[in-house]
Amino acid sequence: MKDPYVYSGTEVLKNLAGIKEENAFACMEAEYTSLRIADLSIDNTLSYSDFNDLCMTHYAIFQDVFQWAGRVRIINIEKAEISLGGLSIEYSDCFDIERDAAKIIDEMNSVKWEEKGLSDVCKLYSRYMADLWKVHPFREGNTRTVVIFCSHFIESKGWYLESELFKDNAAYMRTSLVAASAIFHDLGDKRKPEYLERIVFDALEQGAKMKDRIITELQKANLPCEAATIREVVKWNRIEHKEHTSEEIKKFFKD
Repeated sequence: MKDPYVYSGTEVLKNLAGIKEENAFACMEAEYTSLRIADLSIDNTLSYSDFNDLCMTHYAIFQDVFQWAGRVRIINIEKAEISLGGLSIEYSDCFDIERDAAKIIDEMNSVKWEEKGLSDVCKLYSRYMADLWKVHPFREGNTRTVVIFCSHFIESKGWYLESELFKDNAAYMRTSLVAASAIFHDLGDKRKPEYLERIVFDALEQGAKMKDRIITELQKANLPCEAATIREVVKWNRIEHKEHTSEEIKKFFKD
């Protein structure tokens, strides 16, 4: 089947800038999406709790690049993976995308994350991230969309991440998601989740330490260590790329 998403005679995805040269398109896409991803890190518009929010995450990232941003793919896709010897992950059929993704997100919402320890959260969170990524809801941009959606989801449950770890190791993240999703109808279960779990554990562990430091500063400032307060400080720290002192935090909430 002809791919309706690419310019005829090329492998370049149709884009709002009309760029048909591969390297120029890659540069444009990276520049625009990096700005949108930075905006999302401090945006509280989405709740990151359902399939619609997943689609809106994709739209938020790719709205400047693709006319179909936020819309599920209308074709089935395969992507040869070097790490799998040229095999492709068996992504969801395009007609099953919403059903498959919604089921996974519903399961994520049913977990009592606040009652789990770090190791259990790591394993569960890694599994759900890989399962959602395996659906591959969009023609392009699935890794960034799923990682960002899942990061915001878990932080809404009180488990913070050192999200820069994912961004700085983007190639590793994608390869580890491939390894964690390698289950086939004919070859059986070839999944190796330990690579994804390793980086997720590190991100969660660093996030937990960051949260503890914020709680310490809130206590010094005689401020309540409530979830909403902690989240405000996390957001503020990320905006200004620094961890604020108790005096700075006290002034922030007073003003």
